[in-house]
Amino acid sequence: MTDLVERLVPDELWVLFRRVVPPMQVIRPQGGGRRRAGDRECLAAIIFVATSGCTWRQLPPVFGPAWPTVYRRFAQWSRDRLWARLHRVLLDELGARGELDWSRCAIDSVSIRAVKGATDRTESDRPRQARIENPSAHGPERTALSLGISGANTHDSLGLEPLVLGIPPIRSRRGPRRRCPAKLHADKGYDYDHLRRWLRKRGIRHRIARKGIESSNRLGRHRRVVERTVSWLAGCRRLHRRYERKAEHFLAFVGIAAALICHRRLAC
Repeated sequence: MTDLVERLVPDELWVLFRRVVPPMQVIRPQGGGRRRAGDRECLAAIIFVATSGCTWRQLPPVFGPAWPTVYRRFAQWSRDRLWARLHRVLLDELGARGELDWSRCAIDSVSIRAVKGATDRTESDRPRQARIENPSAHGPERTALSLGISGANTHDSLGLEPLVLGIPPIRSRRGPRRRCPAKLHADKGYDYDHLRRWLRKRGIRHRIARKGIESSNRLGRHRRVVERTVSWLAGCRRLHRRYERKAEHFLAFVGIAAALICHRRLAC
């Protein structure tokens, strides 16, 4: 195993990844055939593609598996929603250590350019925008709790309910699992009374900027938290522009970026 594989997939991350990866299926019980590529080498290659932004064909041979093998493994794991499960396992580890602050969260979105349309022609081949939205925990950890993507013409307000409902039950240092913050901060894109009523029904206090009253230049120290988290997601260069035709593949790279942020917190 090369030093690059060990650097991209440390032992701590590999132990957590083995908890979510499905067991290897023996295709040829009688033996023979080509040896299956290792999951750790494929994971390191996928992380390299995500962080460097290179294409699959540009994947260097130092990892061992060829790029078609790595891509097939990535596609299979994406269909199995493995990246979301890995993100949840990392959140559970952070929650068990008491490093998640549930007193307040923030929600925001960012638009990026998409250069390809969907394979089923439901989206145009013209450049479009994909949207990433994430409530981010307040405090020194600034960890993404829920992420999603949508079309370019989707208003920000339509993403609040799915994202809040998408927060998984996360372990706490003591007591039951939690999935709702005490307070949610948002900008003027979420300034609607029905969203305030919906948050109150779920026992979540809201702090949403009001149109025509509050200045957009003064985000406040709580809403700037999510801005920094979005910039950390942009550290995954594969998210600078959407090249994937399948939405599940782009969402997989979003999950990989969030998992790497959580693992970086655990390693601190």
